[in-house]
Amino acid sequence: MTANALSALLETRDWLMADGATGTTLFNMGLTSGDAPEMWNVEHPDRIRALYSGPVEAGSDLFLTNSFGGTASRLKLHDAQNRVGELNRVAAEIGREVADTAGRTVVVAGSMGPTGEIMEPMGPLSFDGAVEMFHEQADALKDGGADVLWVETISSPDEYKAAARAAELADMPWCGTMSFDTAGRTMMGLTSSDLAKLITTLPNPPIGYGANCGVGASDLLRTVLGFSAAGSEQPIIAKGNAGIPKFVHGHIHYDGTPELMADYAVLARDCGATIIGGCCGTTTEHLAKMCEALETRPRGEAPTLEKITAALGGFSSTSDGTDGAGPKPRERRGRRRRP
Repeated sequence: MTANALSALLETRDWLMADGATGTTLFNMGLTSGDAPEMWNVEHPDRIRALYSGPVEAGSDLFLTNSFGGTASRLKLHDAQNRVGELNRVAAEIGREVADTAGRTVVVAGSMGPTGEIMEPMGPLSFDGAVEMFHEQADALKDGGADVLWVETISSPDEYKAAARAAELADMPWCGTMSFDTAGRTMMGLTSSDLAKLITTLPNPPIGYGANCGVGASDLLRTVLGFSAAGSEQPIIAKGNAGIPKFVHGHIHYDGTPELMADYAVLARDCGATIIGGCCGTTTEHLAKMCEALETRPRGEAPTLEKITAALGGFSSTSDGTDGAGPKPRERRGRRRRP
């Protein structure tokens, strides 16, 4: 493995703080639903600079670039499929500026989200087509100065493999997380143990792997325990949502307080995670409390499921899928409505 900033940090620290929610922060800055966040890299670079600076000031060791939807397939929805190079490069360039003036080592992680297309044989996207799109994005993030590629919110094993191949072609180190949001499984049915096995088969394995987004922080930690049980050598990543989303007065709000996310961060470390951050709903206020907790609270034993739910709330499903049990329907109360 080539030397890189993230691996160097991991050699000297037993935990690292990642960032919080890109989307939540941008919506709070005025982004509206349906807009392409990546366009802000060139239209509002000051806001993207603020997006990156928030986590750094809160204590994060790495932050993700504003390039989650930066593949040609996603940008095509905004007639910007020909701007992949520009938008991703600028996303990383702004990040490089922020990191280089932080006064300490901060890793710029080039965010690469799913293509938004279904892969063959269920959909039209070929493996080579996915590799090509991810490779175009990866090269641009590299050109802009990203230290590492950060593949996130993936649900398909083939798409994960395509991103791994693209990172290899771009000669870039990478990390990769999946979203386990359907009874402990990804949308395509993978469990935590499935992902742990998958990374052992890759010619170009990730520096770190894990879970992001999903349902709530409790579910995500149950998934992290699954990774730990698999015994993988790679550092485990935990980026959980700040509680459960609720629709209030026309807007999505997350009920996780900074104090709850501080408990989550310490529990994530005790579950076996090395790189710990937040996903949807996680603000700089949450991150500051998480960092303080990780710095001041001692490491503990791996928590029981009961301890996790007592601290963070109940699970959304009875099983995380690793026991072979399929998703169980939630108990219905009252009379069933006619379709």
